[in-house]
Amino acid sequence: MLITFSGTGNSLAVSRRLAIRLGGETVMLEKELLLKPEGTTLEVPPGEPVVWVAPVYSWGIPSVVERFIQKVRFKGAHESPHFLVLTCGDDIGYADNCWRKLIGRRGWNPRGSFSVAMPNTYVLMKSFDVDSPQVEAAKTSAMPARVDAIAEAIARGFTGDDVVRGTAAWLKTYVVRPFFNIFCTSPRPFHCSEACNGCGTCSRSCPMENISMTAEKRPHWGNDCALCLRCYHICPQHAVEYGKATASKGHKRVYN
Repeated sequence: MLITFSGTGNSLAVSRRLAIRLGGETVMLEKELLLKPEGTTLEVPPGEPVVWVAPVYSWGIPSVVERFIQKVRFKGAHESPHFLVLTCGDDIGYADNCWRKLIGRRGWNPRGSFSVAMPNTYVLMKSFDVDSPQVEAAKTSAMPARVDAIAEAIARGFTGDDVVRGTAAWLKTYVVRPFFNIFCTSPRPFHCSEACNGCGTCSRSCPMENISMTAEKRPHWGNDCALCLRCYHICPQHAVEYGKATASKGHKRVYN
């Protein structure tokens, strides 16, 4: 079973390739599953591996995925090995350790973790932008072979961590990340520019169903935001903005 959360399509692309190699059901974490995970019951066949696929957010697991792991009812999860595949722009810090603790607290068996470099999508801070076309192409072309190797490792029951932690990994995950989650994840700065034509693509695409369209056909962001930036990257008019942070920033093609 593949359990996948994807904002802009990086993790979705990885999950789809893993599904081809490993088979099994794919569960997409979006909408009701994220908003009310306690009302969800999953069941994995006896002994089948559970593979969690998600992006790295501030060198940790996305908060909405953490909440899902904590709240979901999961039949057969105790008998299955659990694996983690994280997509990242560069490195993951100790995000895999955060996942291991969450899985362990449920009494499940965290077996192996992996990272896959994919095109960068986070653009909400001064020094962060999308990759150059050359870097994006290199990461995209390297992905299939990397994912195939991960699928082979999962199939043979790999134990351990095959990840890129990067420099100052402990500091990033255990100091920067808590600060970031408290002070830098508000959806309030989201707004649209005059380029918005009211098409509603952002509203229809939001995995949290957090964007509504006003009577004037303008998007309005609520408080149930994963900060996945799908709305920003998928807008055909590039009209979605986040305060002044996204001025002159690039956009990534969204795969869905």
